Order: sequence, then structure tokens, then C-alpha cells
Amino acid sequence: MDRLTWQAVDEHLAGALRLEDDATRRAAEQSVTAGLPDIRVSAAQVKLLMVLGLSRGARRILEIGTLGGYSTIWLARSLAAGGHLVTLELKPEHARVARENLELAGVADRVEVREGPAMASLRALRDERAEPFDLIFIDADKPSNPEYLEHAIALSRPGTLILIDNVVRQGRVADPSDEDASVVATRRLHELLGSDARIEATVIQTVGAKGYDGFALATVLEQGVTADSPGPEEPSQ
Repeated sequence: MDRLTWQAVDEHLAGALRLEDDATRRAAEQSVTAGLPDIRVSAAQVKLLMVLGLSRGARRILEIGTLGGYSTIWLARSLAAGGHLVTLELKPEHARVARENLELAGVADRVEVREGPAMASLRALRDERAEPFDLIFIDADKPSNPEYLEHAIALSRPGTLILIDNVVRQGRVADPSDEDASVVATRRLHELLGSDARIEATVIQTVGAKGYDGFALATVLEQGVTADSPGPEEPSQ
């Protein structure tokens, strides 16, 4: 079993389950054409986000890391009637491409793209006393994931589902000598997922077109802290 096999199975599933359509294919192509990094989540995995959103009856969704809007489209499709999705993107060019893709996919009316550093956007949401989110998907810069988790819990309610992508790092998390910033932060994230009494969490290892990795799932048990409560120390941008 190797990556070629994993990719072949992903392609089989995409066809058999009709995971892609014109809008999502176009979003992927437009993103690559615009020069965005080709690091979007796979079709099979992003469809999982949609299924989870539908099963939760999600009315409010938060996405940290928009890129070209590929996963945003799927998440927006899972919203309950009248629902709203807030997605956070650092780079203006990525946000521009995402807005175009969301418009072409017919979901722009239910999505708010906020530009700027995610930490600042998250703090703004807390300061605004934003209504808690039902589902939160974190797929941005990996060294900041421990801080993103804290903000996510603060913006949640009991029952909120938090998903975090790329938390196995091709197995490098199991090597204590690996001091790459993303790997070190991911190990710290695992510790937080296992020790924070406000959540119950697990990590699922995955293989597929994107290689070997994994994602975390956490259910919030206790109400997040208020906007007045001190947030995590924010790393320099």
C-alpha cells in the first residue's frame, strides 16, 4: 500500500460517490490558476465536513483558513436554512479568489469572508460577542493551532463540533526529536485536546490523495469563556 494506491482509491470514491461537481471543480481549478498553493483538503475529506454539518443541523459555522474557498463551499452547503458562515483569510489575494468561487458556487449570500490575521479576527469576534458557532473547522497556519483551539472553544457552546486538519504531520508527531515548528505545535495541540476538561476529543489518522495525515475532532462540553475573559497570548505575526 502506498500513496499511488491511496490516490487511486480517492479517485474511485470521488467518482462512485459523486463527490465533485462543476462548482467545486471550478473552485479548485481557479485557485490553482490564480497561483494559490494546492493544499486544499481532499474531496472525500471535505465531504465529511459537509456531512457533519448537515448532521448537526449547523446554523452557524466558523472556518479558520479560507484559501480559495473550496472547503468553504462545502461547509456553506451544509448550513441550515438561514444559516451563516464566517471564514477567516490572511491574504487579500486568496480572499479575492475565494469570493469569486463562492459567488460562482451560489453560496456567497450566506458566507462572510473576513480578511487579516486570524488571531485578530478571532479576537474581534469575541469582542463583538458573536453568537456561538455550531461547527468550527481549523485549517490555517499549524504553529498557531493551540491558540486557535482556545479561541474556538471560547466561540462555542455545549455541543459545538471542532475539527482541525493536518494533525499527524506524516507521522512526525511521534518523533520527539523532530523540532519543526508545526510538529512541535501539533504535539502541544494533542496535549491540550487530551487535558482540557471543556472538551472530549480524538484524532483520526488518514491516507489519501494528500498523503498520510489526520484530523482532530472535539466536542465542546462546557460553554466557552466570555468575550471579557482573557484570551490566549497571541504570537507575533
